[in-house]
Amino acid sequence: MKTSRLMNQFIKKVIPIVLGTAIYAFGLLFFIIPNHLMEGGVTGITVLLNYAFQIPPSLSTLLINIPLFLLGVKILGVRQSFYTGLGIVSLTFFLWLIEKLINQGWIVPFQTEQDYILVALYAGVTLGTGLGIVFRFGGTTGGSDIIARIFNRKFGYSMGQVILALDIIILGLSLLFIPLDKILYTLVAVFITSKIIDFIQEGAYAAKAFTIISDRAPQMADRITHELERGVTLIPAIGVYSKQAKQMIYCVVSRQEIRQLIEIAKSVDPSAFIIINDVSDVHGEGFQKEQA
Repeated sequence: MKTSRLMNQFIKKVIPIVLGTAIYAFGLLFFIIPNHLMEGGVTGITVLLNYAFQIPPSLSTLLINIPLFLLGVKILGVRQSFYTGLGIVSLTFFLWLIEKLINQGWIVPFQTEQDYILVALYAGVTLGTGLGIVFRFGGTTGGSDIIARIFNRKFGYSMGQVILALDIIILGLSLLFIPLDKILYTLVAVFITSKIIDFIQEGAYAAKAFTIISDRAPQMADRITHELERGVTLIPAIGVYSKQAKQMIYCVVSRQEIRQLIEIAKSVDPSAFIIINDVSDVHGEGFQKEQA
């Protein structure tokens, strides 16, 4: 039974990672390369090699990532590197497959000489969707992520710092092969990619968390429970200035229920102190439910 459950969890990770790399490979070959835009990270190196020497991205991706992957296994361990290896193999395969389909005329890349902002928008959405799915399910596409993890482990640099430094270096080198305006369009695509990645990783269902401090917290909690049918937690608290014991409400609601909750709180206690925070990827009764 345990083995079956572990296998199901494994499959539920593998399929999204493979799907994500397929979407990412499509975005790279359908939008980025035909319009001579750039990409950050080690993928940017493969794009530069294609522009400079016409080396297929599938080949350069594999050749660059093999030594990085082996180094990652040695330093980070096999367990942490497994899904990275899966991402590298899957990305290489789909790059090779889409290259073949393009060469045989089955896929015609989107190419323009005028509306590059449209290319940047679609490229950002496509690449961000692919990477977001891969990252959400614990995989990576290798490259910069491996380097960042190694520098984080060995030298204490944050992964964000390392990835940013690599992106700056690669985008700087790309000025030798593509004009500045293409770099600027690339920055638009990179920005959109990062936003889509965050959106997918944090969850499409966003919510709001309410923290309410009031002398009438129990009455307020009862109304929230009955009128909104949301769970409420009462937390004991002490006012530092007044030295008086109070109760604090914590409650998570959907965006559509924000106004209704504020109205309930103010009707029960007009002087209630209300704090509202962004919440994402909520799991539990009334929101997303974990699969058994």
